Amino acid sequence: MIKENQRLLNRLHVLTDGAVLYLSLPIAFWIRFNLLPGGSISVPLSRYLVLGMVLTAVQLFAYAAFGLYQSFRRIRLRWELERLWMAGALVMAALLSFLFVQRYIDFSRLTLVVWFFLSGGLLSCKRIVLRRGLRYFRQRGYNQKHILLIGGGETAQSYWEIVQADRELGYIIQGYVSEHQEEVLEGLNWLGDYEKLEWLLDKRRPDEVVCAIGAEDYGRMPGIIAACEKTGIKLSIIPFYAKYMSSNPQFDELEGLPMLNFRRIPLDNWANAFCKRAMDILGALALIVLTSPLMLACAIGVKLTSPGPVIFKQKRIGRDKKTFSMYKFRSMRVNGGEDTAWSTDHDGRKTKFGAFMRKCSLDELPQFFNVLKGDMSLVGPRPEIPYYVERFKEDVPLYMVKHQVRPGITGWAQVNGLRGDTSIKARIEHDVYYIEHWSLMFDIEILLTTVFRGKFVNSEMLT
Repeated sequence: MIKENQRLLNRLHVLTDGAVLYLSLPIAFWIRFNLLPGGSISVPLSRYLVLGMVLTAVQLFAYAAFGLYQSFRRIRLRWELERLWMAGALVMAALLSFLFVQRYIDFSRLTLVVWFFLSGGLLSCKRIVLRRGLRYFRQRGYNQKHILLIGGGETAQSYWEIVQADRELGYIIQGYVSEHQEEVLEGLNWLGDYEKLEWLLDKRRPDEVVCAIGAEDYGRMPGIIAACEKTGIKLSIIPFYAKYMSSNPQFDELEGLPMLNFRRIPLDNWANAFCKRAMDILGALALIVLTSPLMLACAIGVKLTSPGPVIFKQKRIGRDKKTFSMYKFRSMRVNGGEDTAWSTDHDGRKTKFGAFMRKCSLDELPQFFNVLKGDMSLVGPRPEIPYYVERFKEDVPLYMVKHQVRPGITGWAQVNGLRGDTSIKARIEHDVYYIEHWSLMFDIEILLTTVFRGKFVNSEMLT
């Protein structure tokens, strides 16, 4: 039943998207020539309507190519909206290029721009409303997906706990199959051992089978796959080493042999790295110019309020575990604990002017020069001093993953409140999420959040 519902939903999804795309063009035409100043109609509405039919077809094809019409039960809204606007921008760029090359100068470019933002906005709102509607119905027992779980160990337990905690997924676990009835899967029915699997699949006809067996049972995998293929039921596998994997691993291939790349990092792609570095350089230059009066005032304030250097240099660990000197305006009296001590909000070593700079995050401004040098990025995981890197890498899972990218002035952990004396484990979880889900739009979101919250990050290390 779920398959029929999904097909119907997808068809309605495509039809409503097409209607929104097509109807947005005459509305954009009306807005351009009735609400916006200037301009005269040189191309009648009828020609725009013909163009709209072509645009709608091309746009729907682009949405399909970007994966927007697959099941989004396990896909986050943010990912879907990013893909929606990316596909729209691609089609828009192609359209404007085509009009330029063909010298179709009579079509109003402003009308097309209004159409792009109007249709994109309406389709985004539609997807938000649709997800909220589906969430409402799933919480009340409709549009459910019936799952048969295979396995009874730690991995199966993790899956069962996630499904229980997130009812919005609309998953109903019919029960689980394992060699013996397991106590860890409390509240879930044991349906039998592996010998009964094929019979259970024929009898219960679940929408999907999720295999979460442990390493000790992996010899049964060929039989599980064969049973699912024989009964025509979709099989999803959670490997027993899932806790060591990233959320979006990548498969490579060697002469037809698939190879699993445990940690896919978008910034390993040279084009992505080039875009991020270009944004860092341009952004750092602009911010240095804009904040130069503030930096001059801070330098004078530091010099007048305490003896010692204006700029504090501290060794930090950056990308590829390389050491670099991170710059800050000195906010403390010169002391001997700068390489191991952790500062606090009420640290007695702070100067009064230093405390003021920290409160406003003005002490972080010289790090724009670190960005220009290539030691840091505007956005990324915060760098630590070598003493804490050696300490944390043994105790905090995935801690060293953060060193696969440039550290940042601000980051995903910082804008989520994980600054100063907060959980290192939670910070690393946010850092790893950022590294694996990086995009320029993600960076821009973090930068905007940082600006509107009025600070870069709290100065967590002794300076």
